[in-house]
Amino acid sequence: MFGNPVAEEIDVPTAQAMWRADDTIIDVRLPEEYARGHIAGAVNVPLRELLVRERGLPDGQVITVCSTGVRSLRGATTLAGAGRTAYSVRGGTKAWSAAGLPTVTGSEPGLRRKRPLWRRLLGR
Repeated sequence: MFGNPVAEEIDVPTAQAMWRADDTIIDVRLPEEYARGHIAGAVNVPLRELLVRERGLPDGQVITVCSTGVRSLRGATTLAGAGRTAYSVRGGTKAWSAAGLPTVTGSEPGLRRKRPLWRRLLGR
């Protein structure tokens, strides 16, 4: 295949399943946008810094997110071009919040709320 790879967009339920599986979520917005509200556990790496900081990200697939999904698709495509498996959340944090999923404010990632271990083991 010729040309640059294009990352796949995923819907919120798919992103939520990956989030629950502890996949890395990268919020590519500016720090002030991130601080106003982001997916719990998402790490802030602004789009303009993504390639520079990519080497410091955990191994494995990553999910990028922004407010609406436009910048995150660019970010995921950038990471895919660098050889990473990357996905972008369609609709961004607005769609995540609209689905009633956990978001936090401030400059720290925050904690992911998880199902109790017994529910995870039993698949509930």
